[in-house]
Amino acid sequence: MQQLTDVGHNLVNGIASRYGLSQNAVLHMLIAVNNGGGSMAQFNSPELGGSGQWMRGGMTMVGDMFNYGLKSTVDNLCNELSNVLSSNQVFPTIPAGTPGSNQWWPGDLGSPFSSGAQNNIRYAIFPNRLAVELNGLVSVYDTLDHNIGGVSQQQGNNTSLTFSSQWGTINVDTLPLISGIQPSAAQQDVAAHFTQQQAAHSTQQAAHSTQQAAQSTQQVVEQNSIPASANNVDAPVNTHPQYSTNETLQIIEKLAQLRDSNALSDEEFNSKKSELLKRL
Repeated sequence: MQQLTDVGHNLVNGIASRYGLSQNAVLHMLIAVNNGGGSMAQFNSPELGGSGQWMRGGMTMVGDMFNYGLKSTVDNLCNELSNVLSSNQVFPTIPAGTPGSNQWWPGDLGSPFSSGAQNNIRYAIFPNRLAVELNGLVSVYDTLDHNIGGVSQQQGNNTSLTFSSQWGTINVDTLPLISGIQPSAAQQDVAAHFTQQQAAHSTQQAAHSTQQAAQSTQQVVEQNSIPASANNVDAPVNTHPQYSTNETLQIIEKLAQLRDSNALSDEEFNSKKSELLKRL
């Protein structure tokens, strides 16, 4: 759950009491308004009609589109929450240099003269330094004599970073790494681990399929070669099922496969083979 300051807790509790809503519903709307910069919100709250949208000074949409009382409640609530956000510190401040903070780079770098983001990458440019954040991992590079104009991702590759300087387009991996880890190396480690997991899973599936096939073949052979029950003492002496030559050869072939897979010993194979050949 989103953390609140003491002031934020008191405000949420008071608003929830006045509007007859739960604290969770008000907190949900507070986060939605905050994510919309205080001027809009997209929300999904059962207590407020499910999915809906709000725009300050504009249209309010709720799940029950003809419930004008609900629309008025949502509009008033969102406007009040927007005012609360603009004049109070309701969410704890994330320390500078912490992933998730607006100032995510190490504090000793100071203020960047340029920063930006693209997809899952953020970058900040400092005198003689370049900070890059990829999936929460921050790396700092020495920019040497480059005057960096911007950082971007190569098309079709989420980890190959390039930047423009007075010397043309340069790959970030060619810069000396001061701290952190190369983004491409981190991604390669993840990819290698994922590939190993896939290979292990495929091997396990193949082994399981082979085992099932062997068990099925063994069951067929046993069903076809089980002698007459010893309890049936009055049965005729010749109670073994009779097979055609082709059927017998097929059974022997399956027995050979079981022997090759170590499911049968050579002695067991020869014994069953001899027994089958005697019935021809």
